[in-house]
Amino acid sequence: MSRRPLLFLDVDGPLNPYAAQPERRPEGYTTIRVTVPDRPRPLRVWLNPAHGPALLGLGYDLCWATTWMDDANQWIGPVIGLPELPYVDFGDRLFAERPDGVHWKTEAIVAYAEGRPFAWVDDEQGAPDGVFVTARHPGPALLHHVNPRLGLREGDFAALAEFAATVGT
Repeated sequence: MSRRPLLFLDVDGPLNPYAAQPERRPEGYTTIRVTVPDRPRPLRVWLNPAHGPALLGLGYDLCWATTWMDDANQWIGPVIGLPELPYVDFGDRLFAERPDGVHWKTEAIVAYAEGRPFAWVDDEQGAPDGVFVTARHPGPALLHHVNPRLGLREGDFAALAEFAATVGT
């Protein structure tokens, strides 16, 4: 078993700055169109090919934590230069609202981590998620919010590298 921390990756927000101005693709990004069943038009996704190598160089074991689940290995990973990655299978929890305000991904991510140190990049975490993780995860954890208008930036990579360095390998 690896001793490196886990890095849980959301796609929409951190890797695909979907909330950026729709007519202005961010610099350094490429556009892909993904055909989604029951959707009249393909989904536009902006991805930065520099993100894959940068993520691989951070000292984490990478894992998808996204509604894309295994589809991220088909559509996202190849565009940004990531190998096939494991993913959190959210199963019937996908989009399930909780009365305590904890995001529907949080419990599954904590269970997947099994006590290993982890960082989680997403654009939808909130204070209840931090409380949940602190109460139920025995290892170090970083819940890192990414602005969905900007996607991952230098400061985000620096924060992730610093966390990985503090938990050691």
